Amino acid sequence: MAKSVHDDVLDQALNYIKNNCTRMTLCNAQPATYAHANADYKLADVTMVAGNFTVQNGDVSGRKAEVAAKLAVTIDTTGNATHVALLDVSNSKLLYVTTCVAQSLTAGNTVDIPAWDIEITDPS
Repeated sequence: MAKSVHDDVLDQALNYIKNNCTRMTLCNAQPATYAHANADYKLADVTMVAGNFTVQNGDVSGRKAEVAAKLAVTIDTTGNATHVALLDVSNSKLLYVTTCVAQSLTAGNTVDIPAWDIEITDPS
């Protein structure tokens, strides 16, 4: 029997992130908690709003949320960025974590965070 899911179901997950994410952080390790992403491992952070996310068809199937690029983000702590985290600051929630291309960051400088996708494919 074939498997399927309606786009509305996938959009609910993506829209939850879109509507609740208020901060994106670059981290020097994989955060497992809000405190890790917001303090312990955080090298840089930037404010996020719903307009920074575009929910649309996935590249292969399903749906995706494109996360807008952020330019000239101030680096707070020197370290090697390996992960990106999306946070809900008002509710102290770690919403989403992914890896990024490892990059050495130096406090006081800035970093550009390119656009990236959160993609949920159709079941197979």
